[in-house]
Amino acid sequence: MWIFDTTRDKKLYNFVLFLIRITIALFMLTHGLKKIELLLSDEPIQFADPFGIGATASLMLVVFAEVVCSALLILGLATRLAVLPLIITMVVAVFMIHGSDGFERQELGSIYLMVYVLLLITGSGKYSLDHLICRKKRKMFY
Repeated sequence: MWIFDTTRDKKLYNFVLFLIRITIALFMLTHGLKKIELLLSDEPIQFADPFGIGATASLMLVVFAEVVCSALLILGLATRLAVLPLIITMVVAVFMIHGSDGFERQELGSIYLMVYVLLLITGSGKYSLDHLICRKKRKMFY
């Protein structure tokens, strides 16, 4: 019965990875674009500074993760490397910034974190620039 089948359909697997990668990146990109507005504002920057490097530097690191790394995820370029700043950002958000706020404030960041860990483990899949680069390198060496 197909409901209990645990074998993997490679086309479906790669399509789902593509869908998850694009969706999570677009969702996070919206958060990052809102934070760019904070950087460009004339108002003093008020942002969490969990490492003591300053609110502006902390905000810039988060914008890098949420905008640049999300753009890399959309392209499927350096996916495993691109999720590392996103994982760090979500760990800080969930456990340091919202650590005492309760589950309601930790839930969304935890979901992002788990998807980024999934992408760290699986990579970007067949429908990505990573796949094209890897395929070209394999052909060069064989």
